[in-house]
Amino acid sequence: MFVGLDMGGTHTDAVLIDGGQVQRHCKIPTNQEDYLHTVTRALDAVLKGIDTGNIQLLNLSTTVCTNAIVTGRISPVGLLLEPGPGLNPAELTCGTQNFILAGAIDHRGRPTAPLVTTEIAAADAKLQQGGLRHLAIVGKFSTRNPEHELQIQQALSPAYDFITLGHRLSGRLNYPRRVFSAYLNSAVASIYGTFARAINTYAGKRGLPVQPDILKADGGTLSLAASRSLPVETILSGPSASIMGALALAPSSQDTIILDIGGTTTDIAFLADGIPLFEPRGINLAGYPTLVRALYSHSLGRGGDSCLRVQDGRLAIGPDRSGPALALGGPAPTPTDALITLGRLDLGDQEAARQGIARLGDELGISTEKMAAAIIKQMAAEIAAQTRILLDRINSRPVYTVREVLENKKLQPAQVVVIGAPAPLLKDDLEAAFGLPVLAPELAGVANAIGAALSQPTTELTLQADTQQGVLSIPEEGIREKVPRGFTLEQARQRALQALQERLQRLAPAAAGAELEVVEEQSFNMVAGFYTSGRNIRVKVQVKPRVTALDTGNRTQFLEEPPMGATPPPRRYKNTG
Repeated sequence: MFVGLDMGGTHTDAVLIDGGQVQRHCKIPTNQEDYLHTVTRALDAVLKGIDTGNIQLLNLSTTVCTNAIVTGRISPVGLLLEPGPGLNPAELTCGTQNFILAGAIDHRGRPTAPLVTTEIAAADAKLQQGGLRHLAIVGKFSTRNPEHELQIQQALSPAYDFITLGHRLSGRLNYPRRVFSAYLNSAVASIYGTFARAINTYAGKRGLPVQPDILKADGGTLSLAASRSLPVETILSGPSASIMGALALAPSSQDTIILDIGGTTTDIAFLADGIPLFEPRGINLAGYPTLVRALYSHSLGRGGDSCLRVQDGRLAIGPDRSGPALALGGPAPTPTDALITLGRLDLGDQEAARQGIARLGDELGISTEKMAAAIIKQMAAEIAAQTRILLDRINSRPVYTVREVLENKKLQPAQVVVIGAPAPLLKDDLEAAFGLPVLAPELAGVANAIGAALSQPTTELTLQADTQQGVLSIPEEGIREKVPRGFTLEQARQRALQALQERLQRLAPAAAGAELEVVEEQSFNMVAGFYTSGRNIRVKVQVKPRVTALDTGNRTQFLEEPPMGATPPPRRYKNTG
C-alpha cells in the first residue's frame, strides 16, 4: 500500500493506493495554525480500518515552504559571506544581519587568503546580541574546498538552532545562487520543522512501519529526516506533485500542456515528448534565484477563489485571493461562485453566489447567467494566453528535460491535461480557449496527492578532482580526499557512482537499488610551461525523477470532508466534456 498526502495552502488531499489503484481519497481544509490536526484528519480518513502494517510508502508534498517565503513567514537569518576578491557582495546581503568576512579560496580550491578570527568573533557577538538563531555561511568557491566554511562554523558559539553551509547544497558553481539558496534554506527551517514534526508525531502515534518521504521540486523524493537539513529542496514541492500526478493519471508520449487549477493559482507546466521540462540552472522564487533543481512550472494568479471585480468597465480576475467563495462565506465573488451560478457545481450557499455574480453583471449591464459564463470564458482565455507566452519563451532557447537537452526541439502541444478540483468543470471552456483536446482525468481533484504517493527518490551529486593537487571533492556529501596523480576519468566515474549509491542509501533507503546514471563528465589537461601538470575532472551523476505506474481504470471510495459550514458537494462531479 502507498499513501500520499499533499498539504496545500487551502486544502490537504490524501490518497491510499493498493494494487496499482487509488482505493480511497479525501480532501479537507488546511489549518495553517495546526499542521498536526490537518495531517491527522486527512490520514485518519484514508487509513480508517486499514492494517497499517501493510503500508510500504508514505510520501508527502507541501507548499509550506513556498507559502512561507511568499507571505514573509520566515525566520530572520544571519548571513556570513566570504566572497573573496573581484566580487561586490552588496547585492547578496539578503540576511537580517550580514557580515562580509576576509579570506578566500580560489577556483581550484586553494586557500589564497586566511580567515580573520577577530572578524568572526565580532560577528558572533552581534548575532547573539540581535537574537538571531538561524545562520547561513557561504564561501565563493566552497564547493572546491569547504575548509573555510567549516572553520567559520567551528569558531562560532554553539548557541544557534540552524546553520546552513553553502557547499552542502549543490556541487554546481554560481555564488549568488548559492548565497540565496543558503539564505532561504535557513529562513524556512523553523516552519518546515513544525510540519515535519507533525508528520513524525502522527507516524509515531499510528505506529506506521515506514519512514515518511517528502517530494522535492525536481519531482523526486527524499526521506523526511534528511529533508530537515535541506528544507529548501521542498520549495515548489506542490507544483512538482501536480506534474508527477498528471504523468501518473494521463501518461503521454506527446508534447503536452499540464494545468493544475487550484484555489489561488493555476500552475502551468509542459511535457516534451511525454517528459517533464526542467529548470537547468535552478528555480527563482520571490525574486531569489537559487540552485534548487526543479521541474519547470509557472504560477498564474488565476484560481477558483480569485477575486472578481469590475475595473475601468472591464472584468478583472485575480491575481489576489481574499478567502473562499461567497457561497462558502467569503468576502468577494469568485470563479467558484460563477460555476455555482451556472449549475455546474452544487456547493454552499447558492443564493449568495448568485447575488455576487448578479452585482458584477449589473455593473457591466448583462444578465447574471451571461456574467457567470463570461467569467469562466475569460478565465480560460487568460490561462491560454499566458501558456502561449510561456511556450514562446521556451521555444526561443534549448529545451531542457529531466533526461537531456533538446537543442533543436520546438514544443508543439497536442493536448492539455488539466487537474485540480475544478478540472472537469472547466474542460469545455479550456478546449475552446486552447483549440486543443483537453483531458480531465477522473481523479484530477487529488492528482497532487497521487503524484506524491507514486514518486520515487531522486538525488544528484558532483565529483571534482584536481590531480595536480591530488584532491577529490564531492561537496554535497562533504567529501574531500586524496587521489594519485594518475587518477582517471573512469576512476572518477566509479567513485561518483559509489558516493551516489551511499547518498541514496542514506537519504532514501527504500530506493537503494534504483538505476544510477552519469549525466555529465569532463576531463581536460592542465599545463604548466610546456608540460601537462595534471588533469581537472568533473563528473555529475543522478537518479532521475520517475513515477510508479498506476492502473487508471479503478473505482475509488471518495471521503471528502466539506469546509465548515458548507453544504456537502456531490460525490462525483459531472464531466461536462
